[in-house]
Amino acid sequence: MTDSIMSKAATMEIPINSNGDTGTLPEDDSLEQAANLQWSLDEQDLQQVMVSGPNLNETSIVSGGYGGTAEGIIPTSSIKGPAVRYNAEFNKRIPVTGLGSNMHHSSSSSSMTAEEASRGVAVEKLETVKKWGLNTYKCTKQMISERFGRGSRTVDLELEAQIEVLRDTKKKYESVLRLARALTNHFYNMVQTQHALGDTFADLSQKSPELRDEFGYNAETQKLLCKNGETLLGAINFFVSSINTLVNKTMEDSLMTIKMYENARLEFDAYRSDLEELSLGPKDAVAMARIDAAQQLYQVQKDKYERLRSDVIIKLKFLEENKVKVMHKQLLLFHNAISAYFAGNQQQLEQTLKQFNIKLRPPGADKPSWLEEQ
Repeated sequence: MTDSIMSKAATMEIPINSNGDTGTLPEDDSLEQAANLQWSLDEQDLQQVMVSGPNLNETSIVSGGYGGTAEGIIPTSSIKGPAVRYNAEFNKRIPVTGLGSNMHHSSSSSSMTAEEASRGVAVEKLETVKKWGLNTYKCTKQMISERFGRGSRTVDLELEAQIEVLRDTKKKYESVLRLARALTNHFYNMVQTQHALGDTFADLSQKSPELRDEFGYNAETQKLLCKNGETLLGAINFFVSSINTLVNKTMEDSLMTIKMYENARLEFDAYRSDLEELSLGPKDAVAMARIDAAQQLYQVQKDKYERLRSDVIIKLKFLEENKVKVMHKQLLLFHNAISAYFAGNQQQLEQTLKQFNIKLRPPGADKPSWLEEQ
């Protein structure tokens, strides 16, 4: 019916009057009714297609009007851009969100992966904090038990004696180091005083003709003492530097290992006590599982304790050998340098420094250059 009406409307002739205006035809009303009917049918067909029609990706757009050729068919799948739907009732373009389901699925999967990763990190941190809290609780309990005499502790009498000797030796060497530094400061001030006194005597010998010889002798003596004093300062500084390395690096490194060993001993005793308490309890399935877990932790702590104990024994042995070698050299240097200085033997003093490969800094080497002062 629609096709017959449209063909009739297309083939009708429209007369034109002398003024060029279209005349009023009796068929105008029928044409208007046909157009309204066609629009209504188009709306109904479009709504039916939108409700129950095929997928938009499978439809086509026909160009060229009615009776167009197949060359004007354009697949909608080749049209890029957001898909839209036409609402005939409200005359609006409505985006079709279902077409982006693949993109939404990929973004949701990536967000789920990131969420799972962050959740795994949080669980790992929680497990670490849990293990640390349990270990701290066990060690604190063991420490309190030992202080009040209720718990037992593992004791290595020979190793404990060596550790106490090392700590006492370190305190005494720190005292030697402190006194040697004080001697260096005092002697440095004395050398500076002698240097200033020698300059003053030399100046007075030039300005006092009647006492020129006397002032000259004293000026030469102070300058000689100042030179020998600087040589002795070089030997004392080398002595102080070696003692400082021995005390604050070598001994301190051994004491750090000893501290790690003592912490391992406390953890070992804590897990050993825990295993002993579980062994005295019931022997049901749950208790046996807990005993097996405690046995594994005990073995781990035992291996750690024995490894650090072996490290401490080795370090104490090498420390003793190194201490004897270093102190033998440094005490010999200190004795020969002091003896040569106060005996006034300049040649022996310089020979002592050569023997121990000590190089003196030239005067003013510690002072910054004028470029560095700018």
